[in-house]
Amino acid sequence: MKGPPSRLRRTVADNVKRLRASLGMSQEALAAEAGLHRTYIGAIERAERNLSLDNVERIASALRVKPASLME
Repeated sequence: MKGPPSRLRRTVADNVKRLRASLGMSQEALAAEAGLHRTYIGAIERAERNLSLDNVERIASALRVKPASLME
């Protein structure tokens, strides 16, 4: 059985959601820009998924931020 998400995963989830909203993007628009599926973006924002570094980079690029800013 899975435990609660790590603090870092929760931080990334919150930052992705906040940055996406600040750009006025839907989850679907972010997914399209990053080349990912919209349900994957939703799972990231709910801290259900453990992202690979490649996907951190893709999402950061779509949000026009440095990858490290998603983890701060």
